[in-house]
Amino acid sequence: MTPGEHLNFLQTSLAGHDPSALLFLLAAALIAGLARGFSGFGGALIFVPLASAATEPRLAAALLLIIDGVLTLGLLPDAWRRANRREVATMVSGALIGVPIGTAILALTPPVTLRWIISLVVLALLAFLASGWRYHGRPKLPLTVGTGGLAGVFSGAAQLGGPPVVAYWLGGAIPAATVRANLVLYFALSSVISAAAYLIGGLLTMEAMILSAVICPAYGVGLFAGSRLFGFANEATFRYICFMLIALAAVIGMPLFDK
Repeated sequence: MTPGEHLNFLQTSLAGHDPSALLFLLAAALIAGLARGFSGFGGALIFVPLASAATEPRLAAALLLIIDGVLTLGLLPDAWRRANRREVATMVSGALIGVPIGTAILALTPPVTLRWIISLVVLALLAFLASGWRYHGRPKLPLTVGTGGLAGVFSGAAQLGGPPVVAYWLGGAIPAATVRANLVLYFALSSVISAAAYLIGGLLTMEAMILSAVICPAYGVGLFAGSRLFGFANEATFRYICFMLIALAAVIGMPLFDK
């Protein structure tokens, strides 16, 4: 295929998307990447509700799966060295059950209903995160598998699996560096499971691939800026801003505001 043919193919694939919707997706990706790069999670809570309003939930979830999976590959080598790989594997075993269930929900639920569910789940997860509750015990096999299963359902349905895993690992008797590595490695492996489930469910379409290539740079800039802020910015202030952005994204994502 010649460069001209590539351009025509790209233009044809994006023809169904309004330019303002594409700009909205780019802005959502930038803000979500900033939150993800700084804290290691939270990007999905911002991006998925906003992108669902601009496109539709199935495409929004597929977009985040692709761009986050591709752009966080560079974090894997260090995470592999630092993570408690046995603990991560136990968590992933739960995700193997949960992700297909969540993917079925995403594939079979009407888009408008999905948007309501996503916005309400995001608000519930935000309240959970803002409460500051953490599991303070040592990891236990049934709890780890169960947390992985719950996170897997959220990941399959809307790529929202971060909060349960974070609450479980962040408050326990695990060094902070290990927790961060565990999160990076778990999300990477969970993304592989989600990609397989989405392929089987017909959710990883050519439209998703092309659109992800368009918005990927904006998400990448956000990731880079967020990671550079880590350790320099006031963490409490940044967390408060992230919480406000998540709440705003959930409200904007509601079908209530559709024309």
